[in-house]
Amino acid sequence: MANISIIGSGFSGLAASCFAAKEGHRVAVFEKNRDIGGRARVYSAEGFTFDMGPSWYWMPDIFENFFSAFGKSAADYYELKQLDPGFQIIFGKDDVIEIPASMDELEQVFESIEPGSAVALRKFLKEAEFKYEVGMKDLVYKPAFSWMEYANMDVVQGMLKANLFSSVSSHVKSYFRDERLIALMEFPVLFLGAMANRIPALYTMMNYSALVQGTFYPVGGMCKIVSGMKELAESLDVEFHAGVQVEHIEVTGGLVSGLKTSIGPVKTDGLIAAADYHHVEQQLLDEPYRNYKEKYWEKKTFAPSCLIYYVGVSKKLKKLQHHNLFFDADFTQHAHDIYSSPQWPEEPLFYVCCPSKTDAGVAPEGMENLFLLVPVAAGLKDDVTTREGYFDGLIRRVENFCGESFREQIIYKRTYCINDFTEDYHAYKGNAYGLANTLMQTAVLKPSLKNKQLKNMFYAGQLTVPGPGVPPALISGQVAAGQLDQYFKRK
Repeated sequence: MANISIIGSGFSGLAASCFAAKEGHRVAVFEKNRDIGGRARVYSAEGFTFDMGPSWYWMPDIFENFFSAFGKSAADYYELKQLDPGFQIIFGKDDVIEIPASMDELEQVFESIEPGSAVALRKFLKEAEFKYEVGMKDLVYKPAFSWMEYANMDVVQGMLKANLFSSVSSHVKSYFRDERLIALMEFPVLFLGAMANRIPALYTMMNYSALVQGTFYPVGGMCKIVSGMKELAESLDVEFHAGVQVEHIEVTGGLVSGLKTSIGPVKTDGLIAAADYHHVEQQLLDEPYRNYKEKYWEKKTFAPSCLIYYVGVSKKLKKLQHHNLFFDADFTQHAHDIYSSPQWPEEPLFYVCCPSKTDAGVAPEGMENLFLLVPVAAGLKDDVTTREGYFDGLIRRVENFCGESFREQIIYKRTYCINDFTEDYHAYKGNAYGLANTLMQTAVLKPSLKNKQLKNMFYAGQLTVPGPGVPPALISGQVAAGQLDQYFKRK
């Protein structure tokens, strides 16, 4: 039995703590913020309860696999509702695609837009299912220390069949012609932090999850996943230390031996860094023990940051669904402003989450809880004037779609952007989602899960394998904990 320390209590840190404790180790988690959960923290104001970060519950089998590893199920910790429609994409006031939960109904939607596309959809999703089976049940659980991990004929054939070397964009356009259907099929990979023409077609597996498995919601919010994982961890005797800043990682004899924290020194036999990888290396580790120099990070392609508004409205808004994607502006130009020539977008696409459509408990009776999100380039200058400058335009577009005014009924508003991501999570350049999942940042080409100088230190989270997103973060924590446990067993 070893003493294991974990820095960061996001999904990867929580998962790592559970798996490490399951192997009999004594585990302590250190979180700089007052609340556990990392980007999935929650806060309440004026009777509204806001999830601060993730809001999409896809890949339900990954969550179920996590809890089943401990003889539990997700239902032991939270109630899950499938959304129907799962989400809607708004191209204009009267040009909307709703995504029904039923596959038969979805095929009818496609056929009504592009005759013959129902057959194409069926074939596309069959391929996406295969990619999901290969990707989420095999590839993502590899630590990616060497390409030899993938030197298995079934895996190699699977990767080739999964169109790893073509892009999502080219793959989608080989099936569909209508620009709206193309936008719908490319949308899920926006969570991976790059344009669809730069993300490997392997990731169309996300279409399988979005359109076949469906979109779900844990009643009470995404924070219920965090509270469930924390409850599980505490049942395994994991200790949590919130509001504690780790200031330095101590090294003795080529091994991590302790942490210098804001509450004093902590001895440890092993470490999992589930905080921002760049921050851990550049600020907490002495230079000889870092995997990468600053120039390495400067050359990496990062996923966007976000401009977020948490808004309380004292009336109900009829036309909004739980998840609403406003694609009523020039997608190409917005993408250019994020990736090609980083700047604040002139007329951005944006996302509106309205969880009060599903969950009456997140807003006072008769009111709506809104979460508005604009993807923006990481590293931009962030100030109050810029934040406020976008709000009126977004509200005007939502009002136009809803066909009703509600500006005067906004009774609560809070903004969150690049500076906050940097302050709260030490996020490199204030990024929100981690590294982009481009071909040159896949698997072995991502920042390593292991510290190459310190045998008892591993990394977890969105800046290492398998990548950004809540399910990959869970898996990252599991893999890191497994690798550290193997180190102790070899020792």
